[in-house]
Amino acid sequence: MTEKVYHIYAKGRCVYHSLSESKFSETWEMMHRMVDLLDLDLTKDDLSYEELYVNKEVLLNSSH
Repeated sequence: MTEKVYHIYAKGRCVYHSLSESKFSETWEMMHRMVDLLDLDLTKDDLSYEELYVNKEVLLNSSH
């Protein structure tokens, strides 16, 4: 069973990991709004994400 997950990064540092597609969309929009509203040391250009496909069965049966 392969599942798509997302990691969100701010300035190259992972701030959210293994998000489902729906949770990613919600979180990605929230992050963009926060950058606009708050006086953060971040811009939208500092935000990035990675889309991964993971095999849940392999992870569950892993000895790690």
